[in-house]
Amino acid sequence: MISLRTYLILLAILVVERIFELDRARRNAHRAFQHGAVEVGQAHYRVMVAFHTLFIASCAVEAIFFPHSLPRAVPRIALLAEVVAQALRYWAVATLGDRWNTRIIVSPDRAPATNGPYRFMRHPNYLAVVIEIAAVPLIGGAIFTAIAFSIGNALILAVRIPAEERAMGGRYADALGSRRRFFPGLRHG
Repeated sequence: MISLRTYLILLAILVVERIFELDRARRNAHRAFQHGAVEVGQAHYRVMVAFHTLFIASCAVEAIFFPHSLPRAVPRIALLAEVVAQALRYWAVATLGDRWNTRIIVSPDRAPATNGPYRFMRHPNYLAVVIEIAAVPLIGGAIFTAIAFSIGNALILAVRIPAEERAMGGRYADALGSRRRFFPGLRHG
């Protein structure tokens, strides 16, 4: 659907986006720490940063050296999915404001967000990441990257989400009630 050059430009835009996100996270963390916040999950955070860096690199390498021809509908659907993922991500970021971070930072005096996309699910930002990691490679025909990194992301989230929920403690469960992690409208079993 798109040329290799356009795909590489898209990946470059995602790299710039990640740099801005890391800067915003750093500034938000600094403010939070000034108000008594604490961080948990530092060990898996380093793995997550490396994972996301390798993800973008893998998308580029596979698209350049090992591209796959996919049915025309696949890259189109993947591009639409990426747009949806970006919208969901920025809705979550805007809702959290200065509480948003790429790290798990808990402020003792702030209740969990229950507005915006958090009205419908516990982890809209992680849902956006799940969608993005599956979609972005498929835009450029990088099917092996989509599969391998989707599996890797599931493993990372299997560690990260419980760590985040434990860090938030009982007030998290109280505030978000029976909302599912990713699927809006479905009740916890």
